[in-house]
Formats: sequence, C-alpha cells, structure tokens
Amino acid sequence: MKLKKSGLLLIFCSYAFTGIAQKNLITYSTNKLVIAKGDALFQKNCGECHNFRQRGIGPELSGVTADASYAYLSRFIINSQAVVKSGNKRAVALFTEYKVPMPSHPQLKPAEINALLSFINTHKKAAEVYVNTAELGTPVKDPMPTKITKAGLTLKLEEWATAPATSTKNPLTRINQTYVLKTPAGNRLFMLDLRGKLYEIKNKQFNVVMNLAKEKPRFIHEPGLASGWGTFVFHPDFLKNGLMYTTHTEKKGSAPADFAYADSIPVALQWIVTEWKVKDPMAAVFEATPREMFRMNNPSAMHGMQQMIFDPTLKPGMPGYGLLYIDLGDGGSGELGYPWLCNGSTEPRGSVLRIDPMGRNSRNGKYGIPASNPWAKTGDPTILGEVYARGFRNPNKITWAPDGKVIVSEIGYTNVEELNILKPGLNYGWPTREGTFVSVLAGKKSAIYNLPAHDDPKYTYPVAQYDHDEGNSVAGGFVYTGDIPALKGKYIFGDIVKGRVFYVELADLKLGKQAVIKEFDLQFGDLKTTYPQLVKNAKTDMRFGLGENNAFYIWAKTDGKIWQIKDCTPN
Repeated sequence: MKLKKSGLLLIFCSYAFTGIAQKNLITYSTNKLVIAKGDALFQKNCGECHNFRQRGIGPELSGVTADASYAYLSRFIINSQAVVKSGNKRAVALFTEYKVPMPSHPQLKPAEINALLSFINTHKKAAEVYVNTAELGTPVKDPMPTKITKAGLTLKLEEWATAPATSTKNPLTRINQTYVLKTPAGNRLFMLDLRGKLYEIKNKQFNVVMNLAKEKPRFIHEPGLASGWGTFVFHPDFLKNGLMYTTHTEKKGSAPADFAYADSIPVALQWIVTEWKVKDPMAAVFEATPREMFRMNNPSAMHGMQQMIFDPTLKPGMPGYGLLYIDLGDGGSGELGYPWLCNGSTEPRGSVLRIDPMGRNSRNGKYGIPASNPWAKTGDPTILGEVYARGFRNPNKITWAPDGKVIVSEIGYTNVEELNILKPGLNYGWPTREGTFVSVLAGKKSAIYNLPAHDDPKYTYPVAQYDHDEGNSVAGGFVYTGDIPALKGKYIFGDIVKGRVFYVELADLKLGKQAVIKEFDLQFGDLKTTYPQLVKNAKTDMRFGLGENNAFYIWAKTDGKIWQIKDCTPN
C-alpha cells in the first residue's frame, strides 16, 4: 500500500526513516482526550493481535515505548514490512519469532499515531512473575519435529468469481462462509462477508440479500479478523418457518449481557446470537424481524462466535433434529489472565453449545436447553446445561463428515493448530492444554511442555495437529464429496496465514491417534505457484467453502477471488 502524499506525513516519515531520535521532536501526550482517542485507535487497528498482558498473534506491548524510540515505533506502524525488509534487527527478530507480518497503516495521520503511541505509553512494563514449572521439565522447543510433506498431488484451481470489495485496503473482502439452500425452485447459494453483508450468488453475480449494518445500528466489524457478522445458518425448516440465525458483534455496553462477569475485568465488545423471522424465505431481499436470544461480553476482540450449524444428517422427528450448535471462542480470556472465564462449568466461553431455539427453559427464557445435553442432567442450576463440549480456545469451523464424524478446527495459541472430533461431554483442554502439550499461562506463556507420565484423563486430544513452523492459524475445511477420484475421502483444510492447503484421510481421524497431514501443490489456472505469491501478500486470509453440485471453493480475503477445485493430478 502506498503512503499518503500529504506533506506533513512525508515530513513525519522522513524523521522516522532517518532514525532521528524523535523524543526531542514529538513527545507522548498525557492529555486524557488524546489518550482516549489512542485507546479507540488501538482497539480498531491493534487489539485483535496485541494486548498488554500476554503475547497474542503479535507481541504484548507493555513497556514497548521504553524499549524502542518514537521514530522506530511510528515507522513500524506505518509500514512494518518495509522495516523488516530494511534489515532492522529488532523488526527481523520479531518477524522471525511470530512469522506473521503486521498490516501496514499508512492511513494513520501523525496526530493519530501520536494518540495511539501515547495510549500505548500508559502501559508500563510490569515485573514478570512466573509460577514454578520445574516439575514439568524443559519447555518443548519444536513440538512436531517431523515436518508436513508434499503429497505429490497438485490441486488444479479455476477462477470462479470475485466477491465485491468491502474495503479499499487489505483485506479487500472478509468473505467467510458459503451456504447452499435447497428449495423446490432450485438451489440458492449464499456467501457471507463479515463486514455485514449476506449475498446470494446468481450467475456469479453477488446480490445483497441482507445488510446487517442497516438492521443492527450498533453493529461493528472492527478491529477485524474475528469480529463483525460472525456466521449465519438457516433452520432446517426455513422454507416453512422462515427462521434463520446469526451471530454478530456490537460495542461494549450496547445492552446488558446475559453472560457478563466482574466489573474489574474489561469488556472489549459483545457477541449476540439473533433469531430472524424472514417474511418470505424465497425473496431476493430478506425482510426479517429479529429476536435476540443471548448476548455475551468478551474481554478482547479475539475468539468469538464463528460457526453455527444444525446436524445436517437428521430428518424431522429424529432425536436432536432442530438443535443448534454454536461455537464460542474463549474471548481471549485464557491468555489475558482470566482463565476462569473459559472452560468452567459456570461460564460459556471456550465451548460448543447446543441449544433448542424453540425452547424457553434457559436462564433468560429465550431459548431451550436440551435435556439430552451432557451437563443438563446434573440438576445444578449453577452449571450451564447448554454446553455440549468445552476446552476450546478458538474453534473456527464445525463440519459433519459423510461417515458421521463431527470435525472441529481449533486455532491455537503460539505453538499448535488442531483438528478435533466433537463428542458430547468432552473437555478438549484449553487453557491448560495446547494440542498434545501442557500450557501454563501463569508461567512463560509461549512455552509448552510434554504431557506428564500420568496425564489427567479428563482431557481429549486432537486427531491431527501441526506446529507454528508450518503455519499460524488453521483454516477449517470440509470432506471432499465431488467426482475427483484422487480427493475422495479427504478432509481438505489449510492455514489462514500461510495459504498452504493440507489434507488428512477421513478414515485416519480417530480419537486417541494422530492422523498424518499432507500438503497439496497448487495450480491457479495455468500458473503453478503458492497462495502468498498469487495474492502478493505474506498473509493470505485463506478460507474454504462449498457450492452447488459438491463444488469445493478456496479463496483469500486478500483479493476476494474465489477458486474452484477442478482436478487433482500427480505431480
């Protein structure tokens, strides 16, 4: 992205790039209004990846203004990748450690950078106090020394369509999900953009069916990544009852939360689950009446509600028909120092819920808790009966496989990315486990340890996993069900950041075992290349979706181009 041509910004940048010590030229403000503006800018541009207590996607930032000059920090904010390319030792070391490039922010004016850095300057470095982890042994430096190998197969992709840009800066789109609705008049293909638009795709044209920003005035889609219109799903009887369900984010304090916590813990935003009564399910534009089902406070913008799904294998009258599964990330509570807000019997975060939208026996009387849920049978009113399984950090995709397995992809912290088999009543470990390793967030937060000889039997471990030598954030996918013989029986998924496309054999996904992950080579049209090279960005924002007639799509939010798998051939 090019820098703005304002003279003031160019003068400002010239100081930054010459390395002149700017503390004598520009100082950190102590004005409360400036700092408040900086707080808002931080939440919009930085809060998804950074905080002041623990490392996240990027480093924690307490004390950074004492460690680095104003010149360096401003330069890094404007164009971090240029600083890395310049060979700056600090920048190169950060990129080597985190393996994720920070987005550039050339749109920020000098006064905004000053406000942002002045807010960051209010967070001083505190003395680190670690719990004793000696009994766990030496931290594991390389969780999975056996690397993912190429399968000797090339996915041949054909450009299918391009989603409308919803921003002028990267990522151009935030397309995140497809959905095929079968109707007597033919199938309807929908695609969601997290910035608030639901499209119906007809003849590769994107028509807005619903604009959540207009329906929900408090709707926000920043700071990005996980926030916005998280997901949508139609009730199995949608064509009869017109019911659809959505998750989205709003500013903190927009309304009282059904799942709140102590005032001493910050609230970054709220996630809301809504039921919509669509007047005409076959309409080109939905006219719908909302009914809020529940609202949840989160201490950060991370790890929200990215998937809702009904069991697609069930028919009317079968047990479990019409029950809604909702994945809830931990809201950042694990790494922010509030582990009691996730993976507990009284809190919903870090769980997969299963609720009955037609019921009304929940605490707020707006949805039902199925009696068959594992924790609904306790009779203890303090235990959340809507929880179906727990111990997740950021479950970003749930999919039913043809053999009945329910696969949950789980974005890890600093070491491990996971695939899990979902079963009722199981605990998948976070925040005391990351993959098949012990995590101690009260200790050195980036460290993990081998499991003890006598492990706690309450934890269930991934059926496939990879470490951060291979990628940074798993992108959940689907089992291929099309006509290409070489792809039959393969669960295809990938890495959001690196744009690598992987697979595991569905038959190899078994609790208690680790399936072998293989990587495809990629050919886009006539060009055999990698996703980062194709989109000319180190972070691809890759996702997967399904279309009509078992079409399997891969796309990058970076450019919004949707590619369809057309063939798979040996190299």
